[in-house]
Amino acid sequence: MRKDGSPATAAGTAASKLFSCFETKPLVATLLALTLVLLLWNLPPYYQNLLSTTTATNLPCSAAAPSSLALDTSLPSATLAQVAALKYTTSANAQRSDPNKRVFQAFGNAAALFVLMGAYRGGPATFAVVGLASKPLHVFGKPWYKCEWVSNNGTSTRAKAYKMLPDWGYGRVYTVVVVNCTFSDNPNADNSGGKLNLYAYYGQSQRKYEKFAALEERPGSYNESKYHPPYDYEYLYCGSSLYGNLSAERIREWMAYHTWFFGPKSHFVFHDAGGVSPAVRAALEPWVRAGRATVQDIRDQAEFDGYYYNQFLVVNDCLHRHRHAANWTFFFDVDEYIYLPDGSSLESVLTEFGNYTQFTIEQNPMSSMLCLNDSSEDDFREWGFEKLLFRDSRTGIRRDRKYAIQAKNAFATGVHMSENVVGEALHKTEDKIRYYHYHNSITVPGELCRKLLPASAKRDVTWYDKRPFVYDDNMKKLAPVVKQFERDTIGNVDTAQLSSR
Repeated sequence: MRKDGSPATAAGTAASKLFSCFETKPLVATLLALTLVLLLWNLPPYYQNLLSTTTATNLPCSAAAPSSLALDTSLPSATLAQVAALKYTTSANAQRSDPNKRVFQAFGNAAALFVLMGAYRGGPATFAVVGLASKPLHVFGKPWYKCEWVSNNGTSTRAKAYKMLPDWGYGRVYTVVVVNCTFSDNPNADNSGGKLNLYAYYGQSQRKYEKFAALEERPGSYNESKYHPPYDYEYLYCGSSLYGNLSAERIREWMAYHTWFFGPKSHFVFHDAGGVSPAVRAALEPWVRAGRATVQDIRDQAEFDGYYYNQFLVVNDCLHRHRHAANWTFFFDVDEYIYLPDGSSLESVLTEFGNYTQFTIEQNPMSSMLCLNDSSEDDFREWGFEKLLFRDSRTGIRRDRKYAIQAKNAFATGVHMSENVVGEALHKTEDKIRYYHYHNSITVPGELCRKLLPASAKRDVTWYDKRPFVYDDNMKKLAPVVKQFERDTIGNVDTAQLSSR
């Protein structure tokens, strides 16, 4: 007589299912499953959720072992193709439910929300964050910012941010943004250190933003005396982006002249956007070693399409990086020479301008090819500003001006002047200070003199290219003392290094 066994329990049923999932399979099927796992594992990150799209009901043993994909060898051979197809059918599936429902798919990013170049403390309670941002976003949208100081002592405080767009609309894909963060008092008063976080919002909504640490202060690093005179220098030069095939000879002459002109209490900051070749670096290196100049490598700016090698970004970064380094900060180019027409000292002129935050400087436009045919001079040994002696004499023409500023009173700046300052600007300065502009001479290889004029041109007006030119040798008269100053300061210059290409 057959004996009936006891009814199977629920636990026994589950155990039997679990056992069936792990029953022996052919070796080939096992290798196939492992290959599938490796393929799925190496899919790009944005497809890493594909495993979850394959529902558990498709797996014969999912009820007992939902995580047994790596051991399950019962997957059909078509599964790999089905999983891969999911990458291309998502939008199509969304449209099947409503043929009139259109789907917009975004791939990549055209421009960053914010590109940080630098962040600097501007005083006990104020900071500046300098960078680039998507120009269309700022033109057509309403992005905004918020500042937060997180102290190492565990406290935090927030401040409203004020943004400035100082490139006057010249930006391209990117525009320059300077964010000012001013707190009610010094957030690092106990000198415990901390970091400045910037919240960058995409639009009016507070839900969509990016947060990043813009600046960090180490414990004990805050020194309030840095933000009050006396400063390290009397004068600081902030140069725009150096690019293209620059003449090392002209750079040498420019540097010798201006280190002499501004005196020992001055410093020069250059920004290499691709224009500092080995020859140009050889011209600058003696001054770098002497502590008179700094050359910063900004070649990576080429990744971000801004105006003219991002020169507005560069001058604003220089302004805030060295805001309390000097009494006056000058902005002009390496084909321009500052000049005092009445023989006054620079110190006396700037003392007279001391009640103004900034002053602009009018130019003397010089020809970069007209020279005097004078057999008594050794043209080959003469410097550029010794040979280019003919000034465009047209009047009533608006010409670009350059400027100097008391950086401690500026929140942002431009190429030709600042519109974000505390204090007044002085423009009527041509009797006190001017600059000679040798336009395009900085990129001329070899000899500058391409049109020689007779000795009579010293007295007469010379018409060239439909423009009147008059003889002006003010800069030539200064050449001997500048050359002697160069020899006394850095020694004899190896001109062979400057002519190498």
